[in-house]
Amino acid sequence: MINKWTAEFLGTFWLVLGGCGSAVLAAAFPGVGIGLLGVSLAFGLTVLTMAYAVGHISGGHFNPAVTLGLVSAGRFKAIDALGYVAVQVAGAIAAAAVLAYIASGKPGFDVVSSGLASNGYAEHSPGGYSLGAALVTEFVMTFFFLMIILGSTGKRAPAGFAPIAIGLGLTLIHLISIPVTNTSVNPARSTGPALLVGGWALSQLWLFWVAPIAGAMVAGVTHRALIEKD
Repeated sequence: MINKWTAEFLGTFWLVLGGCGSAVLAAAFPGVGIGLLGVSLAFGLTVLTMAYAVGHISGGHFNPAVTLGLVSAGRFKAIDALGYVAVQVAGAIAAAAVLAYIASGKPGFDVVSSGLASNGYAEHSPGGYSLGAALVTEFVMTFFFLMIILGSTGKRAPAGFAPIAIGLGLTLIHLISIPVTNTSVNPARSTGPALLVGGWALSQLWLFWVAPIAGAMVAGVTHRALIEKD
């Protein structure tokens, strides 16, 4: 399990550093800001690259919602889920700390006021979307993220292409939902920045655990009962 935990730690670290880092450091950089499209692509690329790099070791979850969704689908042992979730959260926190240190190298940068790409709703939603809209968005986006994962990694799916489908799926999810919640679909990704920002980010963190996990587990049950069933 040490090898698997290490792979999950590194994969989640890269996801948060690459995805949130693109939002904090490069999204609005004068002259060459990558914007919403660039940040969306960055998140997708982190998953695609680490799925190929360490996915064969741990399964390439990098996300507590994915781990629990796979449990509900019968693809992962429940007894191993806690260890996976713990190292995923640890990887996300470590990445957020590294990102905060890098960003603080620019004079005038403040972690709290920057938000560090934290997820939020209502006044902390990038587009001012309500709690209800954020809840539905995170549930539905994570539901379809798991459906993509389960379908592309199934026995009858073309071998070797799953990371591409999953990475592009995550890119599409970000293109849709960044304006609503800054896109979580991953409780670990939300926890890392929220712990450093504190305040509102921590008070709203519950939604980015509840909605993604619920969406993922419903997807797991749905896929197992209605799609994967022969």
